[in-house]
Amino acid sequence: MTLKIPMLNRRDFLAGAGAAGALALAGSLPTRLHAQTLALGDASLKVVSDGNLVLPMNFLLVGREPAEIEALLGPHGLPLDQSEPDCNVTLLQTGDRLVLFDAGAGANFQPTAGRLLESLEAVDVDPSDITDVIFTHAHPDHIWGTLDDFDDPLFSEARHWISQAEWDFWRADDTLAKMPEERKSFVVGAQNRFDAIEEQITFFKPGDEPVSGIEVVDTAGHTPGHVSFMLHGGADPLLITGDAITHPVISFEKPGWEIGSDQDKAQGAATRAALMDRLAADKVSIVGFHLPYPGIGSVERAGSAYRFAPTA
Repeated sequence: MTLKIPMLNRRDFLAGAGAAGALALAGSLPTRLHAQTLALGDASLKVVSDGNLVLPMNFLLVGREPAEIEALLGPHGLPLDQSEPDCNVTLLQTGDRLVLFDAGAGANFQPTAGRLLESLEAVDVDPSDITDVIFTHAHPDHIWGTLDDFDDPLFSEARHWISQAEWDFWRADDTLAKMPEERKSFVVGAQNRFDAIEEQITFFKPGDEPVSGIEVVDTAGHTPGHVSFMLHGGADPLLITGDAITHPVISFEKPGWEIGSDQDKAQGAATRAALMDRLAADKVSIVGFHLPYPGIGSVERAGSAYRFAPTA
């Protein structure tokens, strides 16, 4: 499957993340300090919480008229001015490997996020237990959590994996200069973390299996090297989507709409539309990083569009 979302800028991200967002997290996170667990053949998958983000709706739906937004979100009872997507981090125990998909936001992005360590502690997982950290992409809420409070690698015993295309993009000499001013911190943050974990990094490309049973799927568009991961071994495959799917209504009912967080907006929309079609046709289960916690479910056709069907 060849499919392809951009840079979420920190200033825009933080625009809506005041005290109200922090209070919302304080009230909701404790219910998530237990992992949702799913059996995948001989493997076991857990989803833990890194908290949530707070995003202005006009950042996600750039150029959309208020009436369009209300027509889409109003029937679902969702706010029209902002979105508060969960951040769902997936753990896979397979044989002697404990694999972490993405590393969360850490302490320096949004105050409502960066709660991964609390969630890991609640399920008796120490960072040193992680054998592999596999990245979907290098946005702050997915990679900034790789470092501890002293800017040392948090998952010190783990092999870190990332797509060669993603690494090359963020490390390119001209990426910082070409990036809009409000997103330059994304580049600096990614480069700092890449520098810190460089000795632990192994690269892959779409079609590879960094760990047996984990297939890399090209879902570029959100970022140039964004990938998702198809997990094999259970009765049915399951896709770790990363940010190829980001909203329980927008992504499903309007997959072709361009999204402000996608670096290549046209490619991101094309990737989403193709991905939705395949997931629905093949009845593939998903874990969505930003879908309502724990983000486990499936894609169902709904007329000319789709809907998210959470797993009970």
